[in-house]
Amino acid sequence: MARSPRPSLSTDAVVDVALTLVDEGPEGGPAALTLSAVAARAGVATPSLYKHVRGLAELRDLLSARIMNEMADEVGAAVLGRSSDEAVRALMAAWRDYARRHPHRYAALVQRPEPRTAEAGARLVAIMLATLRAYGLEDSAAIHAARCLRAVVHGFAALETGGAFELPEKLDETYDLLVHMVVAGLHTPRAGTA
Repeated sequence: MARSPRPSLSTDAVVDVALTLVDEGPEGGPAALTLSAVAARAGVATPSLYKHVRGLAELRDLLSARIMNEMADEVGAAVLGRSSDEAVRALMAAWRDYARRHPHRYAALVQRPEPRTAEAGARLVAIMLATLRAYGLEDSAAIHAARCLRAVVHGFAALETGGAFELPEKLDETYDLLVHMVVAGLHTPRAGTA
């Protein structure tokens, strides 16, 4: 006989359990996220989860929204009161710091646009656009620059947390160079736009 869900089980509680599973050591990460593992950790039968999430795909999307909101909170706090180069440096540092502190969460992010992650993703984009405003970027130019900024910080964070950098040069020095290149690029007009 299947156990009924605990009274405290809710969609948020299911996402909390999923985060815990993803965070746990070497056996954690996105691969650890299964409905049966979440149910076992929550102390319920797997079918009981369907009262709170439609399936693993929805749970992954809800988890991604939570992670993006955490990132938006941290990145937003880092850039608050800063502008121009100082804000870009703070944004890039906060993004990398989050990924380094939570490598399994970062790896679990669903990168494709999805309705359940739209609000959290919009918060991150709004922070990037506000950070880039000091460079006089508007409309399409601001979107292109925000995409470039995201590609740079996400790419480095994904490679670093995935253990892809094996050469002996210090990663902090590499990241400082990357930040310098981004800031310098924001001050350099694109060919044909000046």
